[in-house]
Amino acid sequence: MATSSSVAGLCRLAGRTATSLSVRHSRAAFLPARICYISTSAGHNAQFRLDERTAHSSLDLFKKETGVIYRMLGLDPTHVPDNPERFRDWAVVFGDEKISAGRHYWQVTVKKSQEFRVGVAEAQMSREDCVGTNSSSWVYGYAQRKWFVMTGNKIVPVTLVGKPDRIGILLDYEAGLMSLVDIEKPAIIHTIRAQFKTPLCPAFGLWDGELLTHSGLEEPEGLK
Repeated sequence: MATSSSVAGLCRLAGRTATSLSVRHSRAAFLPARICYISTSAGHNAQFRLDERTAHSSLDLFKKETGVIYRMLGLDPTHVPDNPERFRDWAVVFGDEKISAGRHYWQVTVKKSQEFRVGVAEAQMSREDCVGTNSSSWVYGYAQRKWFVMTGNKIVPVTLVGKPDRIGILLDYEAGLMSLVDIEKPAIIHTIRAQFKTPLCPAFGLWDGELLTHSGLEEPEGLK
């Protein structure tokens, strides 16, 4: 596993450094219970849109809230409605579905992006943090032409992976598994093992280009 210096080397987080990450992460910030999402998925094939209430001001949603594009300057934060769901410091957006059980599969199309993260996070994750920097989120990231796994602010390289235009995410809540899927074969490239104890949301970080999500999909045969 990489040290905190690797975090600075691999991931440029909206201008933040590894030092500022450790400071922000030490602040305990919790969201009020009033946060709600459109629905809760306990079965299969979670279908979601991106939740504009959570989107950082540098992210614009499009295509009926299934896609997100990064704007270098973004909106003036003072002109963005203030609410506890929004990420104020990090270019992150959540899906509007909470997943509390079951096995789910979705895909992400990557366009003109050299730095992004895809995965899941606890619905009540602190908006003071970025996905991957705490124990409440599990992501696959791409930066500096390299793939990595990130959770708890620690990075583990994922090797022998190119930069596909489209990737799959397979989540098995009860088994505590989240996998990165090569959709061309199809085959599992890498699997994260964790203990999921609270509802999860699809989570995305983006620092250039755009991502388009495809949810409500059937799991490809042969992945079990």
